[in-house]
Amino acid sequence: MTVESDNTYMMLALEEAHLAQMRDEVPIGAIVVDSTTGDVIARAGNRTIELSDPTAHAEVLAIREACQKAKSQRIPTYDLYVTLEPCTMCAGAISFARIRKLVFAASDKKGGAVESGTRFFEQPSCHHKIKIVSGIEAEKSSALLKSYFKAKRTK
Repeated sequence: MTVESDNTYMMLALEEAHLAQMRDEVPIGAIVVDSTTGDVIARAGNRTIELSDPTAHAEVLAIREACQKAKSQRIPTYDLYVTLEPCTMCAGAISFARIRKLVFAASDKKGGAVESGTRFFEQPSCHHKIKIVSGIEAEKSSALLKSYFKAKRTK
């Protein structure tokens, strides 16, 4: 896939982030794309508050849906687009699902685990190496997150 298609798919993930914000969830969105066809297989936004589930991150929900549709726990031809650098839990799910490529928008210096923090995919205990692309539509994602948290602080 090209940088142009990465931008297009990231815009879809940003739509999911906006929908999460409308539900008063942290505005993070994710989509899963079949790299062989370009089809969007799954879409999700954060639902941790709505579902009272700390694992209901956008990435995990999108991966669950994609795996169910594929009828497999491993989806090695699928790519994941997410609006914020995944945390350690989500990086683990990405690895176990054998996602082909991860594309994320904004870095998360505090909670990220891909290029920040634990750098999950560089650890010897990680048995799945993945293609990583970062910074696609980062400014839009960062602005959305900043406005969400700013509104929360002023309430």
